[in-house]
Amino acid sequence: MSCLFCKIIEGSIPSAAIYQDELCYAFADINPQAPVHLLVVPREHIVSLAEAGKDHLPLLGHLLGAAAEIARSKDLPKGYRVVVNTGEDGGQTVGHLHLHLLGGRPLAWPPG
Repeated sequence: MSCLFCKIIEGSIPSAAIYQDELCYAFADINPQAPVHLLVVPREHIVSLAEAGKDHLPLLGHLLGAAAEIARSKDLPKGYRVVVNTGEDGGQTVGHLHLHLLGGRPLAWPPG
């Protein structure tokens, strides 16, 4: 498979795991936009949130729970943001569903 995140998950592209379990894998973003900027990626290849179906609801909930657990472990007492970019106009640059976990500084609204 040519998917960048699938290659990271399988280990053919090196990364340092921040968190992993049977359903997801989390690692640092290579272009961080905040002091804490991690990606939480499902092990199952799903192109985007738009491609997720009702059968993926348990997995989507798991990803959010994992993001919250990671945020607690990163000690972000003032808050953090979880972002899912979907499609080209939504800013998605890798065709594999992923959550951005950003924190460690005040985050402005609206985003870019």
